Amino acid sequence: MSQAEPPRPPGSFDERLKSLRDRYERASDGTGPSGRLPMSFLGLAFRIGVELVSALIVGVGFGWLLDRWLGTKPWLMVVFFFLGGAAGVLNVYRAVGRMGPPPAGGGEDEEGGSGRRGGG
Repeated sequence: MSQAEPPRPPGSFDERLKSLRDRYERASDGTGPSGRLPMSFLGLAFRIGVELVSALIVGVGFGWLLDRWLGTKPWLMVVFFFLGGAAGVLNVYRAVGRMGPPPAGGGEDEEGGSGRRGGG
């Protein structure tokens, strides 16, 4: 009778972690480091619209409540309208920044221009 080899003791934690990371990188199908699929353009456009509108609504609502409470109509509502707009633009900037770097080549033509034609 032949006896089966006893199982090897597991290597150090660092070795196992490196092995797992290597397998993950090889199995990656382009979904990105977070494992999520890339957002479609329509989804991104919808998100940008919702970010802007919701920030403005929150800013105006907060300003309106403070105006009503403090009796300073319409000044705080105007101030918080602009603060909400700034917050919305910042949220959009962050959302677009998470899209990742542009693809290699960056849309430039061979001469290093932006690819536009015409004078200017």
